Formats: sequence, C-alpha cells, structure tokens
Amino acid sequence: MIQLYAGLALYGASSALLVVAGLGLEPWNVLHQGLAELTGLSIGVVSIVVGAAVLLLWIPLRQRPGLGTVSNVFVVGLAMDGTLALLPDAHSLAVRVPLLLAGIVLNGMATGLYITARFGPGPRDGLMTGLHRRTGRSIRLMRTAVEVAVVVTGFVLGGTVGVGTVLYAVSIGPLAQVFLRVFAVAPASAGSTVVATSTPERAILPG
Repeated sequence: MIQLYAGLALYGASSALLVVAGLGLEPWNVLHQGLAELTGLSIGVVSIVVGAAVLLLWIPLRQRPGLGTVSNVFVVGLAMDGTLALLPDAHSLAVRVPLLLAGIVLNGMATGLYITARFGPGPRDGLMTGLHRRTGRSIRLMRTAVEVAVVVTGFVLGGTVGVGTVLYAVSIGPLAQVFLRVFAVAPASAGSTVVATSTPERAILPG
C-alpha cells in the first residue's frame, strides 16, 4: 500500500515538474493541459475527470479495476495540483531543462513503484490492454494509436508539445523497465504467498 501510494503521488509530482518546465508534456497530459485551457479547470482536476471517463470505457472492454486503478484516478491529479501550487514559475532554460530531466526520471521511478505494488494498472494502461484483447491488435499498435490521438487533440486545444514530449516517449520505456526491476516484489519464501509475476508489466510498458 505504501509503495502504491508513494508511486502515484510521485507520478503526479513528476508530471507537475514537466508542466513547470514547459518544454513538452507526456502524451496524456498534453490532452489534460489542452482541456484545462479550454475549461478553466486545473490540469489535476482535468486528469481526474478524464481518468474517470476512461475507467468507464473499461465496462464494454470487460476490464476489472483494482484498488490501484481507482486510486490512480484521484491521487495522481491531486498530487499534480498540489505540487504545481508549491513550485514557482521557471523562465530560464538553466532551470527548465533540469526540471524536465528530473520529471522524466522520477516519472519512470513512479511507474516502477506503483506497477510493482500490484494493485491494478492505471485506467489509461488498462484501456490499451483492453483494446488489445478485444481487437486482437498488438499492444504497441493500440498504445501508439491512442497516444497519437490524445497528443494531437491536446495540441489542438493548446497543450504543450515539444522536445520534452519526444524525450519522454523514447526514454520512459527503458526507465520504467529499470525501475520495475529495482522495485519488484522479492520472491516469496517457502510457505508464504507468491505475489510477483512479470507479465503485466511487460504488457503495459511504452517500450
């Protein structure tokens, strides 16, 4: 439980660093930022609303959410807004570039933390694996199609697309894979319950 909520809170905080850096956001936050610009809501609140809407799409896909899935909807958005309220604006590239790099690395760390806690995937990850099962198309294709759609939509609405978006796309997979190994639950000792397997993480990683 501690690992789950630490990971989700860190995910929201790391996403806030990317927002402050202003050099490009991860795909879903491009959409969230664009919707925030359109509606006047905070990006964290938009993240919660979109996450809840995506979770509803699990119903026709016959996906079953876990505690981590529902927690993801709320904790990430709240942590993002909380972090943004504490961080000052960044104007110099000497500050924005380190914020971008720190945000991407911490996002990979957060991904490893909350996935290896094994309380269920995030709503957006579950959407992609659900589409994979229902359509028979590869997860890579489903993820690419969905994320291209959300980036384009978010950009049209005013979301930030830039070098950070590209850097995130090419680095988050390897980073998450490293941290999945770092935070993986240790094999159970004799007579205790086995918790860890490797398949779910491989299924939802961007890389």
